[in-house]
Amino acid sequence: MRIAIDARKLHDFGIGTYVRNLLRQLARQDQATDYVVLCRPQDREYVAELGANLRAVPESAPPYSVREQYRLPLVLTRERITLFHAPHYVLPLLTPCRSVVTIHDCIHLMFPQYLPNRLAYAYARTVLWAAVRRSDRILTVSETSKRDILRFFNVSAAKVEVIPNGIDDRFNRVPSADEVARVRERYQLHDPFLLYAGNIKPHKNLERLIAAFHLVRQRGFDQLKLLIIGNEVSKYPTLRHTVHHHKLHTQVRFLGFVPDQMLAILYRLADVFVFPSLYEGFGLPPLEAMASGTPVVTSNVSSLPEVVGDAALLVDPYDPGSIADAIERLLTDPALRADLAARGLVRARAFSWERSVRRIREIYQEVGGHA
Repeated sequence: MRIAIDARKLHDFGIGTYVRNLLRQLARQDQATDYVVLCRPQDREYVAELGANLRAVPESAPPYSVREQYRLPLVLTRERITLFHAPHYVLPLLTPCRSVVTIHDCIHLMFPQYLPNRLAYAYARTVLWAAVRRSDRILTVSETSKRDILRFFNVSAAKVEVIPNGIDDRFNRVPSADEVARVRERYQLHDPFLLYAGNIKPHKNLERLIAAFHLVRQRGFDQLKLLIIGNEVSKYPTLRHTVHHHKLHTQVRFLGFVPDQMLAILYRLADVFVFPSLYEGFGLPPLEAMASGTPVVTSNVSSLPEVVGDAALLVDPYDPGSIADAIERLLTDPALRADLAARGLVRARAFSWERSVRRIREIYQEVGGHA
């Protein structure tokens, strides 16, 4: 069987993490299958280094473009692919083989106001509908996302399989004291700080996070800082406006992209990790923080309670006061911090990329075996 995987979003935040770990585990678990990895030309070396069973095929068609609708089927035909895995929701209409699609969430349907225009909404709905209808199996990452898919689309529940995300290997390694000191010095981390990591899109609710941070500082935590990790801050000027409104110019820092190894150390250094998202298909950053031994504050909506279980403080993400109260509790209650840190480590161990990709491989066999 020859399996193709679309890896053009290899370096994205959420989907990129999924794709990278899928490829790493396939390289480790299955040397017998020929995997064809469709990737950007600049990612060929990265793919080649993962394993001999992964063969990089450059593809320059941008994701979510008209070009991918005809370019990808041509490649799949040329490479004589048995099964194609689209690890995000775009499955070209002319896909010439059996297919598996991963739909991480229904964010575009749940929050259409965050899309640039009505055409973008129509595109998202059409492409999702096509993926649901034309794929042989649908993978998703949480029971919450499965319920959303079944609510928006008339599809059999048996066609949709929940396979949760896992924890990156880098969180299993304890950094040395020198590595921690270098990160602390590089980012000048001399005060206690809250941490957010993820993308900067509107549904991540960062304006309310900044407002909650302002409330916490007003309650006497005037040495506290807020670090926000995520790309493309310039696309969302309201974040800067919110910082200026609360006069937090030197207390809120936007770090942009941070390499994986440094991110793992920043999780460990943070006093509290705060993730007040309005909607998540899974919500990996809180789990990564928990795996790092850092107490977590996150939202009581969508999949987040399902992911964190009883190992985090849940808040109303629409209420900055609720977010601020939870942060204050963790900053003032050492016993609660220690309890959540311990619960978080246990909870994080329940999520494994090795187990998840083993199940994905089984589905490849179930679907591709009928070709």
